[in-house]
Amino acid sequence: MQSAEIREKFLRFFEARGHAIISSSSLIPDDPSVLLTTAGMQQFKPYYVGKADPQRDFKSLNTVSVQKCFRTSDIDEVGDQTHLTFFEMLGNFSFGLAPNQAGGQGGYFKKEAIQFAYDLIVTEYGISPERISVTIFGGDPSTSSGQAVPEDKESFRIWHELGFPIAKIQKKGRADNFWGPTGNEGPCGPTTEIYVAPTAAEALAGNGVEIWNIVFNEYYKHSDGRLEKLKTPGVDTGMGLERLVVTLQGAGNVFETDLFKNIISQLREAAPGLEDKIYRVLADHLRASIFLIADGVRPSNKEAGYVLRRLLRRILAYQVKYDIHADLFSLATEIIAKEYGVWYPEVRRSEEILKVLLDEKERFEKAIALGVKEIRAYDQISVKDAFYIYETFGLPWELLKEFVPEKVTTLDQKAWDEEFKKHQEISRAGSEKKFGGHGLILDTGELKASTPEEVEKVTRLHTATHMLQQALRQILGLEVKQMGSDITAERTRFDFSFPRKLTDEEVKNVEAIVNEQIGKDLPVSYAELPIEEAKNTGALYFFKEKYPNRVKVYTIGPEHSEGQPFSKEFCGGPHVTNTFKIGKFKIVKQEAVGAGVRRIRATVE
Repeated sequence: MQSAEIREKFLRFFEARGHAIISSSSLIPDDPSVLLTTAGMQQFKPYYVGKADPQRDFKSLNTVSVQKCFRTSDIDEVGDQTHLTFFEMLGNFSFGLAPNQAGGQGGYFKKEAIQFAYDLIVTEYGISPERISVTIFGGDPSTSSGQAVPEDKESFRIWHELGFPIAKIQKKGRADNFWGPTGNEGPCGPTTEIYVAPTAAEALAGNGVEIWNIVFNEYYKHSDGRLEKLKTPGVDTGMGLERLVVTLQGAGNVFETDLFKNIISQLREAAPGLEDKIYRVLADHLRASIFLIADGVRPSNKEAGYVLRRLLRRILAYQVKYDIHADLFSLATEIIAKEYGVWYPEVRRSEEILKVLLDEKERFEKAIALGVKEIRAYDQISVKDAFYIYETFGLPWELLKEFVPEKVTTLDQKAWDEEFKKHQEISRAGSEKKFGGHGLILDTGELKASTPEEVEKVTRLHTATHMLQQALRQILGLEVKQMGSDITAERTRFDFSFPRKLTDEEVKNVEAIVNEQIGKDLPVSYAELPIEEAKNTGALYFFKEKYPNRVKVYTIGPEHSEGQPFSKEFCGGPHVTNTFKIGKFKIVKQEAVGAGVRRIRATVE
């Protein structure tokens, strides 16, 4: 069974059972607390916590998707037989047990979720039940708050009634079979995992590869660790496509499946005689880089751009080290467009993607020239020196060994790994501070600040963001709608629906409109209104958000008989009292986020 058929069967199976098929979200998530999309449920987080309404948006309490994912933690492991950076996650989701009042499908919980999983794996994918074993949550006598969490006896009973003997239903603890929220609080609950072994005997012995994890969100974890039963429990599942393909195709590893066979075969032709590990690294990094670029990531020295640059420079370093003269970037963009374009149309923009790749190649070649000049000044290069050269010029230590072997005689893999680990710890500490760690005195999800001065700055930026949206609508048309925003003391980041790149003139005009209105010293006021009355005022609101019965409507500019104010939106604040306090507004960058979504980054002075 080919990977395309495996995806299709998964989607159609759940569509026939009342699930709305939802397209993969971008690898750049709406959630500013995470760098890249790492799981299928990320785009659905607002529905699990009641901030968005699935019946309104999907006409069902149940959805199914094949989601693009990326995990940076595995970059250094790529090259073995299992680790990847980019991967796809198959998932079905249910957001509660309430009946669907729009006439669609209602929600479900443990019995249906387990039955669906069994039927799909056994009936649709043809895996013998004899090769399958499962795990369930065996209970926890206490949590950090002192609460006991009972064993998931219901899941045990359901699997047993499906014909699984007790020996093939393992009970595991909190670390293995209880999913917790990624932050301090949120939905959580017990899980059941499905394993497939090569033979019935190995399955009975508890061996096998985990292919599917089903999470039952039946608790809410509070910031103090206390668990509270949810009124409307939900289901969140994740099955890695690559692992499933390995199982169904009987392959030795993921690189022997149809997901990688073609690209690795062409890499072997282009650069014969290399170790298997090198082909795996190249195949993974080329595929991952193309998907990142297709979703709007561009090489840089920070955040997702740094991840992309790191992948590309490893590819380019291998080309230098192993004397590969083939055009790997053109080869890969053509293969990925052909093999994934039906599922992810954004990767078909081969010309645009290839330009990004070649521009980075040119920058890397210049960096090599500068880096080689730099290393001539050293008598001996220590691990700290090597890491400085890597950070500054992009030359990994493997290339230093190629260029100046006599100067790196004391440098080995262990020393480099230790230095890199220190760097990661420093970076992680910075990320925790940036993305909502200790010390924040303002954290609304959209706005973050850690000092009174930063609060003042994000307040100015927040009001300016409202004005930015209105200016975009004036210049580009009323089809512009907010798709997300994130505001720190350094900048505002605003995502909006629009099908193409803005021209330089359009950017200039948007910026000019905002600054013109700022200069008018317009009053900023709000009224608290019932939700339906607020909608009737013509105020804009974020379509993904689920609002309370009463909302605040913020108005920028006077309301009078001569015309409408400049801006009117649903919002919880905070805002400046008049626009003059914002200062000068400056658009610093525009970029693509995904198909039909643009992003603007701007500052105020």
